[in-house]
Parts: sequence; structure tokens; C-alpha cells
Amino acid sequence: MNNTFLNMASIGDFDPLNASIPATKVEITVSFCVLYTQGMGNKEWREFGRTEVIDNTLNPDFVGKFILDYFFEERQNLRFDLNFMSVLFHQWFIFVLNHIKTTSLLLPLQDFLGQAFCTLGEVVGSLGSRSEKPLGSEKNEGDNSQAGIPGIAGKKCGTIIVKAEELNNCRVMLMQFCGNKLDKKDFFGKSDPFLVFYRSNEDGTFTICHKTEVVKNTLNPVWQAFKIPVRALCNGDYDRTIKVEVYDWDRDGSHDFIGEFSTSYRELSRGQSQFNVYEVVNPKKKGKKKKYLNSGTVTLLSFLVDIEVTFLDYIKGGTQINFTVAIDFTASNGNPAQPTSLHYMSPYQLNTYAMALKAVGEIIQDYDSDKMFPALGFGAKLPPDGRVSHEFALNGNPQNPYCAGIDGVMDAYYQSLKSVQLYGPTNFSPVINHVARYAASVKDGSQYFVLLIITDGVISDMAQTKESIVNASCLPMSIIIVGVGPAEFDAMVELDGDEVRISSRGKYAERDIVQFVPFRDYIDRTGNHVLSMARLAKDVLAEIPDQFLSYMRTRGIKPSPAPPPYTPPGQPIQTQI
Repeated sequence: MNNTFLNMASIGDFDPLNASIPATKVEITVSFCVLYTQGMGNKEWREFGRTEVIDNTLNPDFVGKFILDYFFEERQNLRFDLNFMSVLFHQWFIFVLNHIKTTSLLLPLQDFLGQAFCTLGEVVGSLGSRSEKPLGSEKNEGDNSQAGIPGIAGKKCGTIIVKAEELNNCRVMLMQFCGNKLDKKDFFGKSDPFLVFYRSNEDGTFTICHKTEVVKNTLNPVWQAFKIPVRALCNGDYDRTIKVEVYDWDRDGSHDFIGEFSTSYRELSRGQSQFNVYEVVNPKKKGKKKKYLNSGTVTLLSFLVDIEVTFLDYIKGGTQINFTVAIDFTASNGNPAQPTSLHYMSPYQLNTYAMALKAVGEIIQDYDSDKMFPALGFGAKLPPDGRVSHEFALNGNPQNPYCAGIDGVMDAYYQSLKSVQLYGPTNFSPVINHVARYAASVKDGSQYFVLLIITDGVISDMAQTKESIVNASCLPMSIIIVGVGPAEFDAMVELDGDEVRISSRGKYAERDIVQFVPFRDYIDRTGNHVLSMARLAKDVLAEIPDQFLSYMRTRGIKPSPAPPPYTPPGQPIQTQI
């Protein structure tokens, strides 16, 4: 029976937002537990998998694990339902599973102990990637009825401990190859050879995963050493076939095929030896010429495997993501009392500022332990004297601009709309410098700062903003800009720096730290704001892990060691997942 449940724990169609490339995979370890994941658009809970059954204990420690794709930029909601069954039922279910091979009758006949909700980001963002959640027994928004589970009101159900571990898929190979006596393909010269590496797939097809540079005019090339993730080359299967093709480069793109050979990660890991000298074979030549031996050889010169640290290694070691929001209060947004204003507070739906803030903030907050966020405004006249400010606290307290959670930020934003006068101009540099001052004081890798600027207008202090960004590019800091409304945002694209690295006074930004998106690109015509805001958050946050890692690597900052494994005390139904 245990084997049945272990297999089922890996079954699921977890597809948060259509064919996304996950940042990584994490493994979640959990009397009998069922994991549900939630769809982005319709919010429907779907069963992802189940653990094995643990007999006769109120402190089960499950062996079954759930393998989930982890996306930093998405809110991945999880629900854990804990159940138990009597010994009589347990014996009967062994019979069912062994003879009928079904589990469809399993859940309705169990006693429901409780359920817990969290996000995957909340788990991995906790110290040691370990989160403890109380098991509630009340029905939650009809969720239990979908699973056929009765709620048991008022019952104390204990706690569930959820722990996430990143699967070891970050091994990187450093390899170098040379060729010897390759076929001559050019009439007036020798050859311009290069290598193409392919990973074999389950269906027998091949996927290209690396090309070397071209070495000009030689039959004995030595290619530069290159790095490639083990996962990209063999997907963790050390005996999986790796096909390598050798070509002679042609300017018009019609490269001449010289030959091919096959190997595997296991063979390559032997390093430089007689086992890693490969005959390059052209199948057509071999079929036509009886005396054909090969079209030259390719030799592995060096092979090293390194473990690259990941974003989650730092988070697990305690690095905190500090989130700051800055909101545009300039007059171009329109009178907040009018429905045409971008700041209009409708009783029926969030305005564009609030939607963008909530979409990004609800994901970022999982990586901040105290959930206290500075919230700033710019471009408004403040009471009581009407002075113009481009760096004011939304909660009215300049000495302590922190708000409790994203809901606290939203409340402070709404209160500010009632007290300040929208004015101008649209200056970014004060709020960027505000966050940069904090980032400059913590450069040891223990904290990283993310500033979200939501704006409707053309930047008034472009030169100062560019200088602020260039100066901040050497700090542990990233900037997200969401443009709302119908304005042209050409200047924002320049700040983004994807095409051309931003510069100021002849000095270039050390790294790209700005991500800009126009809100209008994420308005769903069907009115599904939940799905459109998930897409917005996904796109603006997708670059944060790489920007984070680029800072840590250039500074030589290693992750702090993770805290020691947690040993749960003797409490009722302590469950480690």
C-alpha cells in the first residue's frame, strides 16, 4: 500500500501559468495528507498528490514527498488536508487498493482532522525553508466541499510543519574539447569547425542545448571551455545519450556536416582519458565507402563539476527581501473623487494602482520575515502647510513609514488619497535615493531591497533618475516600475536597460537593476483581473532572482548556512512535510 501512495504523491498537472520555465524544483516532505494546488484564473483547488498512510500515531512523519516546480514570480497557493481512518477501514482499504487498484473511494470515508493553507513562497521564504501552520477545522469558502471532506467546527487540530528543500539540479559542468584531423570541407581552405550538443528526450527526439564557438581555418581545433548545467544536458539521468554533431561553418548558414558521436554524462565524468576520445562518424560516408573509418576525432581535454549556489540557498540561509512601494500622487492622475481618475476608489473593484501593488506585494511579502513595508508617495502637497514632497510616508509618519503587510500598505494609500493634494512634478530620484541609502548600509548579503514604483506620467527628473539608478546598480537593490494609464513611457524603456545599459555622466550601470512594464498590457478583456494581475507579477518579478544573484556573485558573497534541522516537540499531530 505504501508504494501506491508514494507513486501517487508525484502525480499532478501543476501548471501555474502555461508552460512557464520554472526557476527550480523544490521537494515538499508531509495520519494521511492530501496536497491541493490552486488554479490562477478560476481559483479551483485541484488534488496534486497524497502521502502514504501512517498507522497508530498522533505525530506522523511522512516519507512521501511532493515535487513542485517553484516560481519566485508567482503566487503558488497550497492547501494541505489531513485525514485519518480507523484500523478496520485501513485493512479494508488495503484490500481495495490491492484488488481494485483505485483510490477514488478513499477520501469520503475518512475522518477529516484539519487543513492548512500557505503559499510555496511563504514556505521557502521562511528561515530554513520551514513553516509551521495551525490545522484549522472550519470550512474555508467552500473549499472542503470540493474535496468531499466534512468540516468539524471548533476542533483543535494541532499543527502541520511544512519544509521545502531544493532538489540538487544546480550542478554545472565545465568542459573543453579539441578536434584532430577533421575532414576538410572548404575548397580554398581547411575547415571552420564547431560542435553542437543535443540532449536526448524520452520520445527519442533530440533537443539542442549548446553550440561552441567557430574555430577558423583548421582541422585540429581547440574550442574554448564552456559551462552547461547538468540538468540541461541530461536532465539528471547520467546514462542518457548525449549526441554531439561536428559542422564546418559557412557564411551563408548552410553549414557542412562533418560527422557525429555520442556520449553520456557518466562517460564524460571520467575526464581526460582514452575513454573520452571519440571517432567522428559521417553515416552517409560510412555507407558508401567500405574503407571509411571516421572523419577525425574529438577529445575531451578537461571536465569539472561545480555546484552553483541558487537564489533559494540565500533565502534558506536567512537573506531577507525588503520591499518598498512608491506611489505617484501627481495631478495628471486625475481627481480621486472622479471615476475617470487612476486613483478613484470604487466600492466595486480596485483601481489600477491598488491592483499593481497587491499583485506584486503579495508575492514579495513571503520573503520578508517581519512583513513591515515602507510605503512612500511622491508629487503631492502635504497638510497642513501645502508643501510639495517627493518622498513622504503614506502613513503620515516620516520617522516610521512602515506598514503592516500589504493590507497595511493599501490602507495607508487610501488614507493618503483623502489627505494630500495631487500636484507634481513626477520625480523618481528622491524615492530611489531613499531606498539606496538603506541598501548602502547593508552590503553583507543579509538583506536585498526591492523598490516598486507605480506611476502614470513622464519622468520630470530624467537626468537625476539615471544617475540614481547608476549609483544604485552597485547596491543590493532592484527597481520595478509599473506604468499605469495611457501615457507614452519611452523614457521608462530607456531606464529598463535591456537594450542599452543605462549610463549617467559617462558612467555605466554596473548591472541591470530596473524592470519596467506598462499596466495596460495586462488588462484582461474578459475581465479576469486575477489572471491578468498574476501575469503582471510574473513579468515584473521574473528578473529579480537573477539580479539578486548577480549582486551576490560579483561581491563574492556566499549564502549563510541553513539552520540545523528542526526536531518537533511532543505536540498533538506534529506533521513534517
